[in-house]
Amino acid sequence: MADTESDPLSPTPRPQGSLARAERFVWLTARVLEQHLFAHHFRGGAAGPVEAALDAYRNEDGGYGHALEPDLRGPVSQPLHTARALRVLDGVGRCGGRRAEDVCRYLTSVSTPDGALPGVRPSQRGYPAAPFVPVVDDPPGELLATGPVVGLLHRNGVWHAWLFRATDFCWRTVESLETTHPYEVQAAVTFLDHAPDRPRAEAAAERLGRLVREQRLAVLDPDDLDAYPVAPGYAPGEHHFPHDYAQTPHSLARTWFTDEETTRSLNHLAADQQEDGGWPIPWHQWSPAPALEARPLVTINALHTLQAYDRPLT
Repeated sequence: MADTESDPLSPTPRPQGSLARAERFVWLTARVLEQHLFAHHFRGGAAGPVEAALDAYRNEDGGYGHALEPDLRGPVSQPLHTARALRVLDGVGRCGGRRAEDVCRYLTSVSTPDGALPGVRPSQRGYPAAPFVPVVDDPPGELLATGPVVGLLHRNGVWHAWLFRATDFCWRTVESLETTHPYEVQAAVTFLDHAPDRPRAEAAAERLGRLVREQRLAVLDPDDLDAYPVAPGYAPGEHHFPHDYAQTPHSLARTWFTDEETTRSLNHLAADQQEDGGWPIPWHQWSPAPALEARPLVTINALHTLQAYDRPLT
């Protein structure tokens, strides 16, 4: 008979802390890539297995596909997949060298004339994709796709001819924002946190923070969610909180919120861990497989944020 005190697949495991419960959730549900990511970030695992697992999503054109971003299915390379790949490589200290050169070559080939990246290219047509990710024939460049890529490349000291044009696009777009939405703000923050011109980044971040508060894009009191509107087109209850923008205390977005607001936000994040050990997906869930694959990503991100703010993970 199986010992329910030690069997990791037992439906009634003994009580555990937040990290141990999250680990069990990851081993039960995650792809190989996220299993290695969890092991690397929280259990002292090596970076090599993460990089090897990521290679399974890499295409000959230097981009990434194969549903690395779970809401885009199919094998074709897409900028959103490549942005996620860069986040993985950055997280394990492997975002540089020949791999970065190959990525930049791919980004150059798919960028618009002003150096920006579209979120999804027409090659996605014919493969399943989330209904909130439109596939059009001539997609425009977007800060949503470009900002995180440019920010992470700057963070890792990567320089490439494409990056100059893409950086100019990000500056123009961020500094001209008047009406925005949470995911665009997150993309802008990733860019500003790592842009080389720090005084300019600080000034742009200060202005963006005022927009976030004026447009009520961050829930400042989790006990009064109804007081904060959900952005048009978002799922019911798809709120964003201070910790979604300032994912570390070193982010420029941290200055947008008081200590009390940040504490309430982090308390809400910690309390949002579900009984199965994972964190919930806040956006539209349109198919079972993408939802299953996305929850470990959301869970690892939540643990990262709590860890960055020195919240205890047991």
